[in-house]
Amino acid sequence: MAQITVTLDANLAIDVMMLSGTKNPQDAVELVLRDYLARGRRTETTTGEAADGQRLDPHRPAAQEG
Repeated sequence: MAQITVTLDANLAIDVMMLSGTKNPQDAVELVLRDYLARGRRTETTTGEAADGQRLDPHRPAAQEG
């Protein structure tokens, strides 16, 4: 696996470590990135991509209220 080195604000890393319960900054950053990606995938699954607009039926009746 390739590795990337980044510089982060120490207070930011400590805050994430405290919130996530991780013991080191690398684990905290990995957890945040994995959560971000999973959230994006869930949103994409729910809403579809912008390029996915053609799958919507333009003749579909509007939802009835009341």
